[in-house]
Amino acid sequence: MSEQIKPVVIITGAAGGLGSAMCQGMVAAGATVLAVDLPGRFTDTLPSSCQLIEADITTEAGCEQVAIKARQAGSDLVLVNNAGVGMQFINPNFASKPTRFWELTVKQYRDAFDINTHAQFQLARLLAPVMLKRGWGRIINVATSYATMQLPGFVPYGPTKAAVEAATVIWAKDLAGSGVTANVLLPGGAADTRMITDTAFFPDRSKLVPPQAMVGPLCFLSSRAADAINGQRFVAQFWDPTLPEADNLKRSSARAGWGDQPHAVGG
Repeated sequence: MSEQIKPVVIITGAAGGLGSAMCQGMVAAGATVLAVDLPGRFTDTLPSSCQLIEADITTEAGCEQVAIKARQAGSDLVLVNNAGVGMQFINPNFASKPTRFWELTVKQYRDAFDINTHAQFQLARLLAPVMLKRGWGRIINVATSYATMQLPGFVPYGPTKAAVEAATVIWAKDLAGSGVTANVLLPGGAADTRMITDTAFFPDRSKLVPPQAMVGPLCFLSSRAADAINGQRFVAQFWDPTLPEADNLKRSSARAGWGDQPHAVGG
């Protein structure tokens, strides 16, 4: 990382998994962190300097609650849209015994979009004007690999993340030239989080991507060194903190969306 983190970083889904790792990493990098999760989710694992916000961001009121806290911070803002649910909320054995789309209820489908897609839009919609007024800001949407978006039995998770990817491409174009950027960040494989419940398919958790892998690219994207990075996707497992940023950009980033992607299959 080229410089110490200065902005206020809002991280949703902060109580565990990728969110907790990113909170810890950003605090270590010198950022002020607003950690967001549902009431009752937080434990004492986050740094004491994190400001905890208990809110249901599937609701407009919950998103407004987060936005008020962010506006009050009075600093440059980084929004990390990390909160989400995986296929484990449909079926704990989602990979070894997949659920086909016609076996879902309408509520299950809608609930997944509410947290994985609609919440990201609501928060970005509320905070983008604040960022634009200040002339600087970051929207970082946590997505998944292209292969995962298309796996059999991965409705609704796959479509929700495909929507996040498409939205990021459009937001980046809408924000172009404003000083505010929108990018995608993903682990690059199944991550060692609560979403991985299928022990039959994932018997060795040591082979999963560690949540801490997200920290390196997140620190870069949150810094001034990334001012020109917009509409890109970063694959965390390809980021090597021992390498210069220029090398990491070649290794781990590509244009977001479904174009000529070097990581379209593996990333």
